[in-house]
Amino acid sequence: MSRPDWNTYFMQIAELVATRSTCIRRSVGAVIVKDKRILTTGYNGAPRGIDHCTAETCLRTINNIPSGTMHELCRGVHAEQNAIIQAAYHGIKIEGASIYITTQPCSICTKMLINSGIETFYYKNPYNDELALTMMKEAGIKQVTL
Repeated sequence: MSRPDWNTYFMQIAELVATRSTCIRRSVGAVIVKDKRILTTGYNGAPRGIDHCTAETCLRTINNIPSGTMHELCRGVHAEQNAIIQAAYHGIKIEGASIYITTQPCSICTKMLINSGIETFYYKNPYNDELALTMMKEAGIKQVTL
């Protein structure tokens, strides 16, 4: 049995984290890593104390909002946001870290990740958000598609 390389290992963990998602439209997982150590994880879903979305309560489904637009019209918190929030909640410094995400971050998450000091974004699936890609490039973020 061969061992996975570090990128494969952390992306597989991000995929496992995504299985905790409570979003009915997309399951995303994120893992923040520094020095080959997991600092925090996050998955997308409703904030604590808020009911999970269903087909009857999902604002994006009800209002037929296309993917990649109007991110503010959603009850859910993105996986990347939850990973950053967990770091803040537990007092974990993430500056200089990398993040493994099952889907390319949106422009809102990209801004948060840039400002949090995360230097490398590893992601598996593309996402239709050109502004996010433009900001990553302008900020000098290393992007790796796995």
